[in-house]
Amino acid sequence: MPADAEDGERIQDELRTRLIIPADRAGPPATVTGLDISYAVGSRHAVAAAVTIGVGDLRGREVAVAEGDISFPYVPGLLAFRELPLLLEALGRLETPPEVLVCDGYGIAHPRRFGLASHLGVLLDLPSFGVAKNDFIGTHDEPGERRGEWSALEDGGELLGRAVRTQTGVKPVFVSVGHRISLADATDLAIALSPHFRIPEPTRQADIISREILRDGRHSLD
Repeated sequence: MPADAEDGERIQDELRTRLIIPADRAGPPATVTGLDISYAVGSRHAVAAAVTIGVGDLRGREVAVAEGDISFPYVPGLLAFRELPLLLEALGRLETPPEVLVCDGYGIAHPRRFGLASHLGVLLDLPSFGVAKNDFIGTHDEPGERRGEWSALEDGGELLGRAVRTQTGVKPVFVSVGHRISLADATDLAIALSPHFRIPEPTRQADIISREILRDGRHSLD
């Protein structure tokens, strides 16, 4: 854990040198594990959930959770240090190791090109990508209105990801690679995992489950 924000930025810069971002497609995995974390209002308490979903049938395979207090303060651009301990604990409780990780957040679409999805991917050496509800950095044209259409997310001419329409007529999400996955594959997975809702099913379920546990200690995989 970094001592302060400056130390956190130094760690990000160091770990970023390990990033692997392939240009070529690798094809869809059998499963994707989604991650999200929910915070109790007015306290440092939080719940992280890891939910593995089948890519072909969108059926839930496994759920693991971790609960505890957050120690690192909220600092824009350093969210990973706040959430990593509980997310890693939840992932460590899965019986079947994940194939690909999807985070409710950013990969290289980040001021230092090292968001939560990149951080997790590098630490675990797993393919990872982020699907965020809002853009954090860069500019984009509005994608077409139909499901599956997208536009480039760029910053100073550098391609950081895509604004992707996962549902026709609904606001786009922002897809960026984290580690060991191409942008084309990350985009395809974001769309395939979002058959009915704007947010991909693995992270949607992780959000639901983490909120349920905060509320009443129970969870289910819908």
